Amino acid sequence: MHIRVLEGRDSLGKAAADQASTAIHRAIQANGKARIIGASAASQFEFLEALINAPGINWKKVELFHLDEYIGLPNTHPASFCKFLQDRLISKTGIATYHLLDGEIDPSEVIRRTNAAIGAAPIDVAFVGIGENGHLAFNDPPADFETDEAYIVVNLDQACRQQQVGEGWFPSIESVPTQAISMSVKQVLKSKEILAIVPGPKKAQAIKACFDFPISPMAPSSILRTHPNTTIYLDRESAALLSPATLSAFAVSA
Repeated sequence: MHIRVLEGRDSLGKAAADQASTAIHRAIQANGKARIIGASAASQFEFLEALINAPGINWKKVELFHLDEYIGLPNTHPASFCKFLQDRLISKTGIATYHLLDGEIDPSEVIRRTNAAIGAAPIDVAFVGIGENGHLAFNDPPADFETDEAYIVVNLDQACRQQQVGEGWFPSIESVPTQAISMSVKQVLKSKEILAIVPGPKKAQAIKACFDFPISPMAPSSILRTHPNTTIYLDRESAALLSPATLSAFAVSA
């Protein structure tokens, strides 16, 4: 694992997009296509904007998988992650092959179909965030580190749901769904390469919990430390509480 600390959100997004673009180009050159996982959150705004403007990506050769989606939320809702990916990535790049998680139909059918699709070949690169509670995808603490299922139904904890209100996606915590379909922790870790894009002061405590302390289901994204090809992209605010020892061990120059 590597940690890169950039000055702010824009420079973080650009640096992460440069690495992401390289990974996509490499996969297309090697395999004729790139299979990627996309995250849907406010933390991804600058990264996705930089990525869609990266030169030379043949998006017709990119296959996109979805990290998570609320159960029961229509894809027309402003907080829908299907809508997020359609608006901010798919419609702007022309990606033709994608597997979105429909929150309005039977979750078992969505999981069956998407498990089969993602299991067909390795994932080349995953773009993820880290929640204010340390979650990876919607695997809130205590996260299931053991399931071999690619996608699972999860319960959303209070901190996770409050984050969605704080970011303006919902008017109140009562309006935030209590369950979601989420990619499992083990499935995220199967990706050949993982980029975690985590800006902002509200993520500082989670970053400290995940990278200064032992790996634990109570700090779900701490499991990224076990992956041999993961880069954590932070800005000065999200990295503010990390210990000098952690930065010395994992940080690379901007």
